Amino acid sequence: MNLDDIPLFPLSTVLFPGSYITLRIFEPRYVDLVRHCTRTGSGFGISLILEGREAGEPALPAAVGTLGMIEDFFTLSDGLLGIRVRGSRRFKAKSTRIRDNGLIHAQVRWWAEEARIPVPPEYSLLCIVLERLLEQVGGDHAKAERSAFDDASWVSFRLAQLLPVEDTERQRWLELTDPIARLDELLHCIPRFQSA
Repeated sequence: MNLDDIPLFPLSTVLFPGSYITLRIFEPRYVDLVRHCTRTGSGFGISLILEGREAGEPALPAAVGTLGMIEDFFTLSDGLLGIRVRGSRRFKAKSTRIRDNGLIHAQVRWWAEEARIPVPPEYSLLCIVLERLLEQVGGDHAKAERSAFDDASWVSFRLAQLLPVEDTERQRWLELTDPIARLDELLHCIPRFQSA
């Protein structure tokens, strides 16, 4: 199977397929990245930082990440460029290299999109929790069709993005390829957020 070469944007957060993130762009390597992606209509990989920081020296990214597609541009209050990015498909990096400007590129293998599987009845609590969270945070997903709440992948990805957990736990959920297994792990962590 052929590998594709994509630029990476390591972050201190995890992006799931179908989720959105806003990024503040100020380093020259990422300004160039945004310019390239805009010109070519391509995306870039977003991977959790395992070692290092978002700014400065290139960080060590997790192997599994999500392709980000730029959906909007705006000027932030500090005058810097802001972009809205939507998570697309997941990938696993097989190798990485650092270009002269500090931008990391990865040779990646794409993961197949998860099949649409109905949410089993024993996980219906998660749909209720997700609805309540979306009522509070609003956004595009709060306007989703009712049918979305019966898609195990959609529900599990949305909850994994919204629950207040450590990014290492989010990364584990991103790396699961079975949406039911992801729902199971999410269900087991819900008691942590219930008041006594």
